Amino acid sequence: MTKIDYTKLNSKKFKEAKPFPHLVVDNFLHKDFASMLAHKYPGPDDVAWWKYNNHFEKKLACNNLDALDACFSDFFNIVNSREFVLELESLTGIKDLISDPSLHGGGLHSIGRGGKLDIHADFNYHKVTGWRRKLNLIVYLNEDWKKEYGGATEFWNKSMTECITSVLPVFNRMCIFYVDDDTWHGHPDPLECPPDLCRKSLAVYYYAHHKVHPDDIHHHSTDYQKRPHDVTDEAIERLRQERKKGRLEDITT
Repeated sequence: MTKIDYTKLNSKKFKEAKPFPHLVVDNFLHKDFASMLAHKYPGPDDVAWWKYNNHFEKKLACNNLDALDACFSDFFNIVNSREFVLELESLTGIKDLISDPSLHGGGLHSIGRGGKLDIHADFNYHKVTGWRRKLNLIVYLNEDWKKEYGGATEFWNKSMTECITSVLPVFNRMCIFYVDDDTWHGHPDPLECPPDLCRKSLAVYYYAHHKVHPDDIHHHSTDYQKRPHDVTDEAIERLRQERKKGRLEDITT
């Protein structure tokens, strides 16, 4: 059984999308495979999650595939395979892409009621390898997700003055987008889903070799931004600057 429909990877749509190159594909996975992933997706108490709870992000993450059902290894093996990476090179025009089977920062992301992820640009270099981050791929696994629950991934313009487009995280929808220091995205408003639901997604990142001396690599962590209507203060701005230097754990303000 073919588990991914490659025919929907439209290079023209990807390259012409605004505010930065991206592509949204519905029914990306074979329906039975997507359903298995959704039904085997662990709950908040089922595995040892990484827990992020601070002013900018409230979410759970897991990249330990050994603790999960085998279907998740199947998925990540496919999207990290050379065959799939070649498809992404054709889609994006980015040559010599590198997958990351270690799922650094990726894997399963689960966000419950009240959770969020502020608008941000992602960390720019893989800390271990020095690879430059180029692409994010996200597959949403939320059956019967309603618009009023929120959780749409927003794409903002470079000046952070306007949300140009948003992607509702509905079941079996894939979103792939280009990553740079000003590709602002996130889902910044707290989720309003029922207490027994979570926003489920699978995240994979792709890289390219950065041909400079390691001393010339200027790494930054996730760079959070405020929207025009967001109220902030000096304490939050201090946290934002500290957050660029590394992850903050369990911050209260």
